[in-house]
Amino acid sequence: MSNELQSLLARVEASDPGTATELRRHIDALQARRQFGLNFENHTPESVALTGRPVTVGDKVRFLPPRGEEVAESNATWVVTSISLTADGRIASLLDPRTKDEATRAVEDLVFVADFRDPIYPGLRVSGAPVVHRDRTPSHTVINAENYHALELMLFTHQGAVDLIYIDPPYNTGGKTSWLYNDDYVDKDDKYKNSKWLAFMDRRLRLARKLLKPSGAIMVSIGDDEQHRLRMLMEQVFGVENHVAQLAVEMSTTSGPKTTNAQQGTIVKNVEYVLIYRKSSAFDTDIRHTPLYDGIEKWDANYPLWLNDDGTTESVYRRLDEEPDVRADIEKFELVRDSGKNRGAFVGAPGMDLLLAASSAAREFVLRNLSRIGRIDTAPVSAKGVDVPIGKWVAHQTDGRTYRLTRSKQGTIWQIYTLDKNFRESDDYVPRFGRTVIRGDLWRGFHSDMGHVSNEGGVGFANGKKPIRLIKQLIRWANNSPDAVILDFFGGSGTTAHAVMAMNAADQGRRRSILVTNNEVSRDASRILRRQNLRPGDREWESQGVFEAVTQPRLRNSARETNENVEFLTLTYENPALVELDMAFERVAPLLWMRAGSQGRRIDVPNNTFDITDVYAVLFNVDASRAFLGAVHQAAGIRVAYVVTDDESQFQAIASQLPDAVQAIRLYESYLRTFQINAGRV
Repeated sequence: MSNELQSLLARVEASDPGTATELRRHIDALQARRQFGLNFENHTPESVALTGRPVTVGDKVRFLPPRGEEVAESNATWVVTSISLTADGRIASLLDPRTKDEATRAVEDLVFVADFRDPIYPGLRVSGAPVVHRDRTPSHTVINAENYHALELMLFTHQGAVDLIYIDPPYNTGGKTSWLYNDDYVDKDDKYKNSKWLAFMDRRLRLARKLLKPSGAIMVSIGDDEQHRLRMLMEQVFGVENHVAQLAVEMSTTSGPKTTNAQQGTIVKNVEYVLIYRKSSAFDTDIRHTPLYDGIEKWDANYPLWLNDDGTTESVYRRLDEEPDVRADIEKFELVRDSGKNRGAFVGAPGMDLLLAASSAAREFVLRNLSRIGRIDTAPVSAKGVDVPIGKWVAHQTDGRTYRLTRSKQGTIWQIYTLDKNFRESDDYVPRFGRTVIRGDLWRGFHSDMGHVSNEGGVGFANGKKPIRLIKQLIRWANNSPDAVILDFFGGSGTTAHAVMAMNAADQGRRRSILVTNNEVSRDASRILRRQNLRPGDREWESQGVFEAVTQPRLRNSARETNENVEFLTLTYENPALVELDMAFERVAPLLWMRAGSQGRRIDVPNNTFDITDVYAVLFNVDASRAFLGAVHQAAGIRVAYVVTDDESQFQAIASQLPDAVQAIRLYESYLRTFQINAGRV
């Protein structure tokens, strides 16, 4: 900072210390900016209004709009200094910390505001009956919450424990689907829309990275408007060296309304993107990725060889011509040479596409003989020196693998790659058994899924729904572990959870999805509800939100179809003093259950001794530690033991006697410390 600027700040500080402090904060932020790379205004503090959270003294609040109106008389954030009970109900005294103005309002006309710079102490409450089909299998978890706070909650339950993250955030197109930032819509007229979006994403991506295992990865769907900026942001958060791929996904074709624009010379958009970043190189060294295959309709003319049992080779087209049923179809469809020394013979490669399309005999012949039809390719290094006769093939074994080798007239040794290595069921919208190619970074054909995506899950949702097949195939490629934990913190209608349920049903997996969505009411629906004199917090209003009206019904349908378990929870904001005094256990209980694997019975009510489930245990009274330790040692499958005590030495004494496979966690010190550490980080 220059001497002149320091002198000016000193003069401001002498007359207005508060303004000087604010100026210093902005100057520090500017000095901390990168000279190169992605620079953007961080727009702090980000905050969110939380309807339904009781207002108490010391809370930050805003005014709700009067019933029937869209705009509140003030968008300032106030602090509640006192609450009094009057004949007109509960009245709050308020202070504006910036202007020092004072006001009073009915508590029912206020909404609690969570500032992202403040620590939160989250809990969870059950929101609707769980769906339980199998007692001893993990449950999928759906959390109704502001996703930034849900990610903070997961620092306690899942830090370093998530295998994959898939998100489909707002695309920030500035079009009809504007998005909320600080409880206000960001649309095309907002000149800060790009920097607001980047600040919004940056905070969430940095928390998400902490949740991933070293072998984990994140996959983000995005459109043209922010793809280039998002890639730079993700390279700053995850590192350039951890970029895995940028997929182009064909989500539409040039048809319908797009045709007119295309005919006028406009290049229309047919693809969206998926950016993939890993946490570290362990994603490639520790995880086996599963290739995906796209079907190929046309015959590959590079497969002309037929391998006979006696080691000789000949033309596959000649063998087809010698099959009576196939020959009949060759003549029927006039696929014969009309001149030359081979006049009347099958035309070979130029006629294969038509022959295979029209002749069931030809298709069956090829399918029966996939291991006999081949092409030549570069031989392995180990083939050097192998005795291979010219014009014949031999089997060569090395390093546990078998190669077929042949030698050309020029003396070169080649490997024969047979067609059975290239025929399998494809991963297309309509899978078929046939010739395939390994899919690269161009994912074709998802426009077919988009034509039916509105029917998936049995609940309508028009705002950016992604196909189940896309999510399933991303997961299958990235980490097809049957026990993977998959997080989606822009959960929307619930496609990711639905996809994971379907994968488990198909292969009896035990994957767990954690889905975070909110109960936001669409802009159009909110206008209709306000005309009915309703506002946020009213039961009729909340019933129209995405969590209640879309996500829950869809995933209840999906769980029933797939025989999976799913739990629905809503994030709460707890008083840390009550948590420390063990007076908020019912709200902390779901976090303990999630950290232990979201499986089986949940310990919801404390007692005077201890309680044990199939996978975790809670010691409520250290006087019962002897019996507790005995019960834990006798139980099979306990992963986590929670010990409620404010005495560190007592905790260590108990923890040292637990089985090696059981993780010991002190309550409520571990819980409180997690969120105190993350205070003021925005």
